[in-house]
This record gives sequence, structure tokens and C-alpha cells, in this order.
Amino acid sequence: MQQAIKDPLHGKTLEFIITTLVNHYGWEELGQLININCFNSNPSIQSSLKFLRKTPWARKKVEDLYIKLI
Repeated sequence: MQQAIKDPLHGKTLEFIITTLVNHYGWEELGQLININCFNSNPSIQSSLKFLRKTPWARKKVEDLYIKLI
């Protein structure tokens, strides 16, 4: 039997993903990789969560970057 490919985002909260990316890249580099204001202008985890929960295209970019990182 083949094992099913596990979703790399399964069980990961958006807050965990953002925190992991910030710890690895820092806000400045993260803002260069994904050019959105919540990473470039007075960045914080809470402001990023608020924006990304309302903006599917931006959340997808963040999730894709996290998948590349892991």
C-alpha cells in the first residue's frame, strides 16, 4: 500500500506559519519576498493575521513560501 501524501499545512495555524517565516527571514526580507503592506509597513503578527485572513491571494503566497521553506 502506498501512503497518502500528507498536506504540509495540516495542523499548522496561520500564526505558526507567519512566526516561522519571520523567524527565518525577518520582516524586511519577508516583505521583499512577498510585497504586501502588512510585512513592509509597521509589521506585526497580529496585523498580518488580520490581513491574511481576509485576503486569500496573499495567504496563498505566504503558505506557498512556507511550503518551500520546509
